[in-house]
Amino acid sequence: MTLIVEQLAGSGKRDALASGLRAIARSSPTAQDLVVLIDGDSCVPVDLVEKSAPFFVDPTVGAITTDETAEIATGGLFADWFRLRLLQRHVLMSSMALSGRVLTLTGRASVFRATLATHPGFINQVQNDRLDHWRFGSLKFLTGDDKSTWFWLLKNGYRTGYLPDVRVTCLENQPKPGFLTSASSLMVRWFGNMLRTNGRALGLGVRQIGPFTWWSLLDQRVSIWTTLAGPITALIAAIYYSALIIPSYVLWVLASRYLTCAVLASFRGEGFSIRFAALLYFSQLFGSIVKSYVLFRLDRQKWTRQNTGDGLSSRPFESFYLHALTLGWLVFCLCWIVTKPQGAAI
Repeated sequence: MTLIVEQLAGSGKRDALASGLRAIARSSPTAQDLVVLIDGDSCVPVDLVEKSAPFFVDPTVGAITTDETAEIATGGLFADWFRLRLLQRHVLMSSMALSGRVLTLTGRASVFRATLATHPGFINQVQNDRLDHWRFGSLKFLTGDDKSTWFWLLKNGYRTGYLPDVRVTCLENQPKPGFLTSASSLMVRWFGNMLRTNGRALGLGVRQIGPFTWWSLLDQRVSIWTTLAGPITALIAAIYYSALIIPSYVLWVLASRYLTCAVLASFRGEGFSIRFAALLYFSQLFGSIVKSYVLFRLDRQKWTRQNTGDGLSSRPFESFYLHALTLGWLVFCLCWIVTKPQGAAI
């Protein structure tokens, strides 16, 4: 075992990753070697390499990511919400992996083929990833290095996988004093990373990334508006027809989410908190609100627990106008659909 310490200026995680990968590249790794990228607050199982290595016999496999669990000292609502998110992630990743591609390579712990992780193009993608946006111009990525590694492998035709029986333990802390502020700050970062990469991944086309992966990426955008359409439609119908629609809608939401939570928990064979149903709907509805906000402010980037990035949009008034206009059209269309006369043509 050789320990190599890289001393760097505090310029961010991307520069640190690039420096570490270049240090590994100087050892001239082969296609039979593996590189494991692990966050500092992650505890990996002792058999991580043993269980990962056999999958790299397939030369088309570029990387594999793992299951996660979290140790949260604070407990309470935030701990339940985070546990629920990891259950959702586990089911989604297990499903996506069947198509030969997952939607992210988490920074918590992911295993890469060494010749790919030390490729100059891969390292450059990690360190200098950027997006050319029609409103904001050239956006240099600050957060979301796991999306950069994933996109490089995706555009170069490599498969990515998921190991559901290899679980990494993450040491988490609630980043803000309140639950809502903590969830909001994390969602802004998570969904910003997702949406900044989503468009260019869709642009690769169905033939290159496969129909299921392409459709899942499209769903990341469409589901923003379909999720918001539900409660808006219920509210319009309650105003136009009967207030009894609201309690009926609430009962349907709680029943359907409770059933969903039961299915999610069954994948790990464990119970779940009675609060999960409400937290699931919170994640879906509030998450869509945050996604719609971030979609029009892709230049907003900030680490949750570090003073890196200012988190401010460079064109706030223009972003507000486009966001409000889009939501206005959504409400207008839903009002027309709900209140149009019986038998009227669409």
